[in-house]
Amino acid sequence: MPKLTIDETNKGKRIDHVLTKIMPITRSQIQKYIKSGEVTLNGDPCKVHAFLELNDVVFYPKISATTRAKKQIAPDLEVLFEDDDIIVVNKPAGLIVHRSNDADSRPNVADILLKLHPKMKKVGDPSLLPGHKNVRPGIVHRIDKDVSGVMVIAKTQAMFENLKEQFQKRTVKKNYTALVYGTLPKEHDTINFAISRSKRQGRMVARTGDQVGKEAITEYDVVERFKNATLVNVRILTGRTHQIRVHFLALNHPVMGDRLYHVKNMRHIREKEFGRVFLHAESLTIKLANGKQKTFKSPLPKELKAILASFPKT
Repeated sequence: MPKLTIDETNKGKRIDHVLTKIMPITRSQIQKYIKSGEVTLNGDPCKVHAFLELNDVVFYPKISATTRAKKQIAPDLEVLFEDDDIIVVNKPAGLIVHRSNDADSRPNVADILLKLHPKMKKVGDPSLLPGHKNVRPGIVHRIDKDVSGVMVIAKTQAMFENLKEQFQKRTVKKNYTALVYGTLPKEHDTINFAISRSKRQGRMVARTGDQVGKEAITEYDVVERFKNATLVNVRILTGRTHQIRVHFLALNHPVMGDRLYHVKNMRHIREKEFGRVFLHAESLTIKLANGKQKTFKSPLPKELKAILASFPKT
């Protein structure tokens, strides 16, 4: 990820104005990157109108004229399973699940599937139907943009309600693979810090003690230990926004490759830049329309396997 250190030339200017001179995209597009957290100021998310000071450090996505054109082409979406009620896909990192609004033109899972099954446009939260543009047809859960792995989408309203109830009752089993910084002290642990959105930081944070937040429960088992890194299998019993990333940051062992939830200076550990978060939704277990339980799995992507192979073991 490119880095810009602010000198006297750009001191006192707005971050979106400065990036307009560097990135080959419009200011409105740059502002979307800032709002999504893909642009950071001194390691933290910032606002589009943030004014820069001398020696500030700005990280921003690498976008060339070629990659800009490619970003608008929807990638292939691997279908792991399909019947009359659901589609289970293997979402690649970098692809969003659905548009944020009707004007959002980024490729996304929902629109790709809608082209294959136009009738799905009527499937979703009743509050959006009818009379509203349904930007998330069939979507009952999400995976973060830079996270890969298994997700299920409903093809019918009946199955949408069915899956929604399964998620609400916490009968869905979700397993992830993550690589975190440092050496976790326990082979197995349960993280139960509540989570809420920070008004100051604009991102999700873990709450301790009597601080107010929504219940969030994460379990993990150590799979393998590397020098300054630990590979873990993670199970989430609740589905809070960025739950795994927030919880491991709270333990001071952030997920590798995460530019939003990270520690600026980790003792004796040098931060790694992968271009994505080392977090993968490995498996998902649900009940089908006939009541039978089924587990869907996705192998670790090649790029994550390559990263693991580069780490020395303890």
